[in-house]
This record gives sequence, C-alpha cells and structure tokens, in this order.
Amino acid sequence: MDPSRPVLSGDLLIGNGRIEEIGKGIESVAEQTVDASGCAVLPGFVQTHIHLCQTLFRGFADDLALIEWLKQRVWPMEAAHNAASVRASARLGIGELIKGGTTCALTMETVNHTEEVFRVVEETGFRATIGKCMMDKGAEVPEPLRENTDESIEQSLSLLKKWHNTADGRIRACFAPRFAVSCTDELLSQVSALAAEHGVMVHTHASENVQEVQIVEDETGLRNVLYLHSLGLTGRHVMLAHCIHLDEEELSILARTGTNVSHCPSSNLKLASGIARVSEMLDRGVSVSIGADGAPCNNRLDMFTEMRTAALLQKVTVGATALPAQQVLELATIGGARAMGLENEIGSLEVGKKADVIVVDLERLHSSPCPPDVVSSIVYSSMPSDVVTTIIDGKMLMKDRELLTLNQMEVIAEANRESVELCLRANSFR
Repeated sequence: MDPSRPVLSGDLLIGNGRIEEIGKGIESVAEQTVDASGCAVLPGFVQTHIHLCQTLFRGFADDLALIEWLKQRVWPMEAAHNAASVRASARLGIGELIKGGTTCALTMETVNHTEEVFRVVEETGFRATIGKCMMDKGAEVPEPLRENTDESIEQSLSLLKKWHNTADGRIRACFAPRFAVSCTDELLSQVSALAAEHGVMVHTHASENVQEVQIVEDETGLRNVLYLHSLGLTGRHVMLAHCIHLDEEELSILARTGTNVSHCPSSNLKLASGIARVSEMLDRGVSVSIGADGAPCNNRLDMFTEMRTAALLQKVTVGATALPAQQVLELATIGGARAMGLENEIGSLEVGKKADVIVVDLERLHSSPCPPDVVSSIVYSSMPSDVVTTIIDGKMLMKDRELLTLNQMEVIAEANRESVELCLRANSFR
C-alpha cells in the first residue's frame, strides 16, 4: 500500500518494532519466523470510528432509528456503566478487532470511566486514539451522562495530559464531543481552541440522521457541518463520523478544509440513516476512511464486512465501476492512517514504518481459487476468521488465530457476566 501499490512475493523482516527489510529471500536470521505461504501479508486495518464502551450492548439496541436508539437503549446503558463494565467492554471489543486484523482505531467512549479504556489498550498492545465522550446538554439524557461544561473539559484535559503519546506513541488522546445535539456552543468552541493548542484530534458525529440534522438547524439556524465549521470544528485534525446528509456547501467545506469523514456503511444501513455519497466525496478530494462504529448498531467490528459493504453500496447507487477493490482497501489502511495523522508511521508496508502487520489466509473455500488480483480476494471474499497473525508495533498479538495478550474465554465470560449486571442497572435510567 505504498504510493506505487505493488503486490510482491517475498519476505518481510521486522526489528525493533519497525519494518527493516522487504524483498525476496531475506537472509537475516530472525528470532521468530511466521510461515505465510498461501497468505497475504498486508498493513493492519485502521478503523476511524469505534465505540469500545458499547461492545457490551451488542444485540440490545436493534431495530431503532438513531435518536430513539440513543434515548431508549444506548444512553441508559452508557449511564449504567461502571469501571468494571467499561473494562470488560473494551477487552471484548479489542479482542474482536485484533482477531479481525484491525491494528489501530479512533474511538469515542462514554462520559465516565474512559481511563479504563486507556488501560486496556495499554495492556493489550493495541494502537488507539481515545476520546472521552463530552455531553453538556440534551433532552432525555440520563443524569450520569449530563455534564457541566467546565468539568467535561477538565476531565478530557486530564486524560490528555496523562495518556497522550504514551507507550511510544501507540496510545493517543483526543477530544470527543458526542455531536452537536449533545453539546453547547461554549463546549464546542473551547474544544476547537484546545485541540489547536494541544495539537490533537477532534472526533465527533455529524449529519448521520435526518432528524439529527433538523434538530441542529432548528437550534442554530445552520446545517450540521456549517454549524461545526462556524465554531472552528473542521480541518485536517477533525474526524466527522457518517456525513450522510450533506448539501453542496457542506461538501465543499469538507474538501476545502481537509476535514476527515469516517464512513460506517453497516451502521448506516442498520439504523436506516442512509447511504453516504462516498464516491462523490472522493471525487471532490474529501478524506474518507472507514469504521465499524459500535456493536449495538452493526453488530460486528470487522473491517472485511465494512470494506465489502462500502464497495457494494457505492456500486448500487453510482455504478458498477464505483469504489473498486483497490480504492476501498486504501480507505481501510493508508487512508485511515492519513486521516489520523499517522501516515508516516503506519498504513502501508514500507521500510522504516512501524510494524503493524496482518497475515490473511487466502486458501479457504470461500476465497478459492485466489484470483490474479489478490486485492479482490481480500476485499470481496475474505472474512475476519481468515486472519492468522496480527502484529502491532512489532509485537505479535495473535498467532495461529490465538490471542496472545488476552485470554479469549476469560474475556467472553467477563463480558457475559458484566452485561447482565449492566442491563439490570440500566433499567433505572429508562
């Protein structure tokens, strides 16, 4: 996935957490060797919109549109979270991401206990940029999620000071105001200024749902992206999740300012939010990458599903040549890295870059025979269960489909136990 997009047959050598050599018949003696015969070795996937705190909600918020989904299910459950349930949710989500070949994610957590997510990322060896959800207004918001503006900003700054650029840069922090419906002008304006001051990302939702867009316009007199732009919340450091319902002026703003869009095709379909005009955005020069969103609106966190769905949606709405396999794989790797400001470190297999590498088995019934275009097989045929090995920062986190920094059975048992208790607590907020 470097600029010339080659597909090579050969070896890849990792040392000191980075890629040291790529070529045929590397002669260096390695401490450990992975036999990737019959496999594709590629950069790990970069997901640019994930909610690890929601993984425990999988299957508890089906068949609802966005606003009802939030008010009736997701907000009560987020309000009921304690430190143990957030930790269990993050462990479950990260385990699924690693097993599916995702090596880096931009995440938005809930209002409380976000430090647990930082700790889990540190312990598991995952790579993430994490933001505490910020919410200082909104109707029907459970009391534990209602924040004071200054306290919300203080807590985010505290996490930033403690965690940003830790673990040799593997862990970063960002600001994560939920969306314009849940945030005051004052909070959003301060986030804009503070993000610029500290040189960090802003991660929020925008223009996901028609009702959401109307609420913002009724309250501010401006459409969603226009409103955020008026407060300084556009630009190279800003990630807007979804961006389905945009007008011409908003599309132009995204392109002109270099604002990033995270496309979440499965979530957009399940919540009946709509189909984002990804091909048009790309034609206009908008930075687009891909995310699975959260387990209660997907219900899976794997990039293979998102790549395939993204491509098929653009084909059915634009035409058969829209978003070909090569382009969608770019969005899932180097495109995501670029959107997170990490393109010089991850997103492609190049000498000197950090060794975030996955091995995908191509010799499976559903992916055989392997076509001459291996990228086609990866995007249209492969599945998460085909990932054999996952390496982050040169450290093996999964080998022969077995997680090495998490005990899979313990993670599942913990998630089952915590989800039952969480649902009981959530009843008091409904």
